[in-house]
Amino acid sequence: MNRITQKLQEDKKILSIYFSAGYPNLNDTVPIIQDLEKNGVDLIEIGLPFSDPLADGPTIQASSTQALHNGMTTQILFDQLKNIRESVKIPLIIMGYFNPMLQYGIEEFCKKCAEIGIDGLIIPDLPVDVYADEYKVIFEKYGLINVFLITPQTSEERIRFIDSVSNGFIYMVSSASVTGSQAGFGFGNTQESYFERIAQMDLKNPQIVGFGISNKETFNQATKYAKGAIIGSAFIKHLSENGSGKIAEFVGEIR
Repeated sequence: MNRITQKLQEDKKILSIYFSAGYPNLNDTVPIIQDLEKNGVDLIEIGLPFSDPLADGPTIQASSTQALHNGMTTQILFDQLKNIRESVKIPLIIMGYFNPMLQYGIEEFCKKCAEIGIDGLIIPDLPVDVYADEYKVIFEKYGLINVFLITPQTSEERIRFIDSVSNGFIYMVSSASVTGSQAGFGFGNTQESYFERIAQMDLKNPQIVGFGISNKETFNQATKYAKGAIIGSAFIKHLSENGSGKIAEFVGEIR
């Protein structure tokens, strides 16, 4: 069974952390993953840096740019992760844009992910219809879960189609914006009602909320109706200010 599927079956709210591979320093990727697991994180999204990250806010864009300047590439990430399963047991997802995967070769990329123990992919710019028609068979051949995003503007018909072709969780974007915390404030009534509306659709795949989660308050708000929440920009800011040395402190404040 895929590690993501196993994790989602646990009777707990999932804390997922996103960071850009190769940030703050090129060789920080594996130590950060190991520290996050050691401190109780349930799932990790490893950002594959890209020069034109459409869905990302300024914090993640800056970390992605720095990682590229540090020399991070798809092949270097795979090389860094080749022995990751000797020390890390929790689910690992690569989040990145379609172009670098296409350049690497989709089947080769999926094969490499399977070899090193990656459990799934999040590809914001891969339309679900294209995935279902052209790539689903390849992903399933290598045991990879592909995670799709929905927003408050996504139609019910589209959400139900995404649910039908998904076999892990649905990434529920909290608002129609780029990544980043909402100026330190909690979620408003509009977002709360959106979370509740999706929960009432009784989808077969659980939802994990991303965008705008930065602290214990927003984590608890996001997980009131959903299975878990993803923290990205706030964690990258923490890395920017503290390096990779105070991860326990960051996670402790969320949980």
